[in-house]
Amino acid sequence: MKGLLQRVRGARVDVDGQTVGAIDQGLLVLVAVEPDDTRAHADKLLHKLLNYRVFSDPQGKMNLSLKDIGGGLLLVSQFTLAADTQSGLRPSFSTAAPPALGAELFDYLLGRAEELHATVASGQFGADMQVHLVNDGPVTFMLQI
Repeated sequence: MKGLLQRVRGARVDVDGQTVGAIDQGLLVLVAVEPDDTRAHADKLLHKLLNYRVFSDPQGKMNLSLKDIGGGLLLVSQFTLAADTQSGLRPSFSTAAPPALGAELFDYLLGRAEELHATVASGQFGADMQVHLVNDGPVTFMLQI
């Protein structure tokens, strides 16, 4: 499972001109599910997302987590992150989970996030989404579980 974590001042996801998920300060995470991923992988990724220290403390060091600042978490499914780009000029998606597994694990991740964190929003799995964000820093990390 992969998560492209972006520290944001604000972010939203639109589908068909309607906002389906939005947060103020927090993390926008693009999530890719791979064929061998399980709920345990989702749990481990969520633990990292909530506790990864990417927000500045009063001294300007990245010592605070999403939980510490009470920020929002916006999860967006992004199967293209699982693409194999090693050869050729066209990505292969054979390394991405089938849609049914991707949807199941993304929904599980979202549900667990809603149980464990106060402010959680999401995109819409499988939809044509427009993602708007103000990247803070910019600070971006690829997490692979």
